[in-house]
Amino acid sequence: MSERELEVDEAVAEEPALSRREQAVARSLFTARARAESRLQRFLDAALELMNEGESGRDFTVHEVVERSGQSLRLFYQYFGGKHELLLALFEESVRSTADHLRERIAGEDDPLERIHRFVIEYYKLCRPPLPGEPVEPLATAWVMVDFAQQLLTSHPTEAALAFDPLVTLFGEVLEDAERAGCIRSGLRHSPIAGMVLEVIMFNTFSTTIGGTSVRTVDPDPAEELWEFILHGVGTGVPRPGPVTR
Repeated sequence: MSERELEVDEAVAEEPALSRREQAVARSLFTARARAESRLQRFLDAALELMNEGESGRDFTVHEVVERSGQSLRLFYQYFGGKHELLLALFEESVRSTADHLRERIAGEDDPLERIHRFVIEYYKLCRPPLPGEPVEPLATAWVMVDFAQQLLTSHPTEAALAFDPLVTLFGEVLEDAERAGCIRSGLRHSPIAGMVLEVIMFNTFSTTIGGTSVRTVDPDPAEELWEFILHGVGTGVPRPGPVTR
C-alpha cells in the first residue's frame, strides 16, 4: 500500500461510525482530490519554471505550460479559464508561501518593533529582482509577479485584496503587537497601513530610475533606507505653528 493510500485510510478511519458504503465514497473522494491537486500542481510548477527562465517573467504561453507539465490542453482548461487565472493562482500561491516564510523569519524577534523591521527587510529581499546570473531562491518569485500585481491592483482590486490577504493579515498582526507594546502610534487602521507598506516595498524594489539610485546600492542599504522612511516618514515630529491671527 502506498503512502498516499495509508493517509487516505487514516483519514477515513477518523470519521466516526461510517458505513462501508460511506467509507468507500469517502475513500474515492480523497483519492480524486489528491489526483486533482497533483495535476494542478504540475501546471503551477511548469508555469513557475517558465517564468523564472523568461526575461520578462510572464512571457510564456498556455501551450508552453501544457507541454512543460506533460498534460493536455483539455485538462488545463478544466482547471483554469485562461492565462490570467493561472497567473492569479501562481500569485496566490506565492503570497501564501511568502507569508509562511516571513512568519518563520520574524518569530525569532522578541522586540515587537524589531519584528516590523525584520518583516520589511525580508520582504524587500524577496521582491528584489536578481542580478544577471544570480541564482534565484525558491521563494524569490515575488519579483516576477510585480507587474502582474500592479495589474491586479489597478484593474482587479477585489482579486488583489483576496490574493494579498495572507500578507496583510500577518503584517496587521505584527502592527497590533507593536501597538500593544507602545512601539507605534495607537489608533492606526492596521489593514490599510499594511496594504500601503506592502505596496511601497514591492514597487520600491524596482525603482532604479525614478530616484536615480540602484536597488543594489550597498551603502546605504536601500532596504534599510526604506525601513527608516516607513518608521519615521519625512516629518520632523515637531508641531507646526498655527496660522497668525489678527
